[in-house]
Amino acid sequence: MWFIFAILTALAWGLADLFYKKGSNPQDQYSHLKIVVMVGLVMGIHGISYMLINDLSLEISELIKYLPVSALYIISMTIGYIGLRYIALSVASPIQNSSGVITTILLVVFFSYSLSGLEVVGIAAITVGVILLAVLERKYDLEELSKTETVDRKYKIGFLAILFPILYAIFDGAGTFLDAIYLDEKALISEDHALLAYEFTFFFVAILVFIFLKMKKQSINPFKEYTRGSAAIFETAGQFTYVFAMASNAVISAPIIACYSIFSVLLSRIFLKERLTKAQYAVVVLVLLGIAILGIADEL
Repeated sequence: MWFIFAILTALAWGLADLFYKKGSNPQDQYSHLKIVVMVGLVMGIHGISYMLINDLSLEISELIKYLPVSALYIISMTIGYIGLRYIALSVASPIQNSSGVITTILLVVFFSYSLSGLEVVGIAAITVGVILLAVLERKYDLEELSKTETVDRKYKIGFLAILFPILYAIFDGAGTFLDAIYLDEKALISEDHALLAYEFTFFFVAILVFIFLKMKKQSINPFKEYTRGSAAIFETAGQFTYVFAMASNAVISAPIIACYSIFSVLLSRIFLKERLTKAQYAVVVLVLLGIAILGIADEL
């Protein structure tokens, strides 16, 4: 089941990425914080519902215990939301999704995992695919932006365009590595309590951010935030399946989940009517092949 959960997570987060793109406003310096509010709100609602339906309880000590993981994820996601302002020029999504391979490497180094030949091939295919997609996206963006004079130069080529996704990958990779320790290696916390701890932490952060936005006299009505709300729903759905995938097989689930940018690229081409070159199609096939290889390797 871990493989199905990993695929569902990648699909959900690919859809979330699509709505994040649509919900980001380059002209609004608080756009990323408004996304944080919506994601935290939906996660809080889901956390309360999940706890009541399954008759669960969450001790403050467990929330604190899981705080390092929650903090790394929330920081990485907020950084990612900021970077979405530069999505038309950056290679944010592919670079961000290298975090899963970083996690796998850390797990292999620190916990002496032994990977099979097929697993190495699958991980290599995903890694190469993500890198190639980054290169192709960069080339595509520069070609498109060179055709117009209406885009500010600082949004075309700049250090920030690369800095944000790199920082995201570092924080997310570290968070996923800790998650693997908490859920899989040391079993420091159950899947249910990890899910609740993360969602409630995000919910508390959202409340603080909402208060901050109100102090800054920013208008935000959660009932009218349809695009950001949709992103939050898919983000939360992905988080639900993610926990169970990581708890069952963290070292292989991580690179599969981390390639959700591939689904994001495909969905953006379909729903946002963006073009996909033959080379990009080939890279997408390569990554999907890598995913299939990891799934086959687990059955052998």
